[in-house]
Amino acid sequence: MSATDRIVPFLADDGMPCNLVHVLGKRTPDKGPVMLVHGAGVRANIFRPPVQVSFVDYLLQHGYDVWLENWRASIDLPKNPWTLDQAALYDHPAAVRKVLEESGAATMKAVIHCQGSTSFIMSAIAGLVPQVTTIVSNAVSLHPRVSWISHQKGRYAVPLVGKVTDYLNPQWGDKPEGLVPLVLQGLVKLTHHECRNNVCRFSSFTYGTGFPVLWRHENLDDAIHDWIRGEFANVPMSFFRQMTRCLSAGHLLAQDDLPGLPADFAAAAPKTTARVAFVAGQLNRCFEWQSQQASFDWFDHHRPDYHSLRVLGGYGHLDVFIGKNAASDTFPVLLDELDRPVS
Repeated sequence: MSATDRIVPFLADDGMPCNLVHVLGKRTPDKGPVMLVHGAGVRANIFRPPVQVSFVDYLLQHGYDVWLENWRASIDLPKNPWTLDQAALYDHPAAVRKVLEESGAATMKAVIHCQGSTSFIMSAIAGLVPQVTTIVSNAVSLHPRVSWISHQKGRYAVPLVGKVTDYLNPQWGDKPEGLVPLVLQGLVKLTHHECRNNVCRFSSFTYGTGFPVLWRHENLDDAIHDWIRGEFANVPMSFFRQMTRCLSAGHLLAQDDLPGLPADFAAAAPKTTARVAFVAGQLNRCFEWQSQQASFDWFDHHRPDYHSLRVLGGYGHLDVFIGKNAASDTFPVLLDELDRPVS
């Protein structure tokens, strides 16, 4: 689908330069703005794989005004030791205000993925994005759940690896720069034999335990599998330290003690009226689908019969958005949740 990108810079509330990609399609939008929020160590482009109809295309075709947020975890921005707290307090609220300022709308919706989802849910729970009426969250939000072995990997490997490097970078699968990346590349080659794409294999090492972790290979064609080589880069150990604490607690905890955020995000009712649709791939090896079940249960407890849970059979983590058949398998589910009226 033919579309034009307009880059809209904005400053996070601590002064960090970020940007939005406003995607202009042929159709005049009639459903208002929706912002797509990427995960850790990728970028806004992750929603636009080489397929006939990407999720961005799909939303444009169905009348949405589409905005992609490059927050501080984006590989299009200078690498930095970010935490979920910083994104929740500084990035997402500023991005929401910028979208509304540019679009002239009073309210908007959001589709959030992985650590874009955890940090955005933190913003919502803290009452920092009251203009967002509908949130579609993929993979994980308030209650991260991983396999036992992945949790042990976080508990023991993160402190060890953090002593020798401040970042992990799946690009080291192809181009290790320095001794530590070279050693880690060798470890990945020794333990991961599921495919010949070294970035794919290194991403599995980085983000969990599985072969692979972030998608089901059967859901990717060769073009998509090759494309991901350029879509993953630096992710800081500061994030992994925070996520390990959250996994041990069973829900999101603040890391930085920043004013405006609670220390424990599950300790009190959420300060948001947004309807949240929790979506999960049943075969997710990064975060188990029960993560979203737990978060749905928590939100449903505070406002019964308002939120929703959708578990997608045959899908994993990121293939919900980049799968070769996602336009027919998963996009209609996401669109249905976006289109539902909010009472």
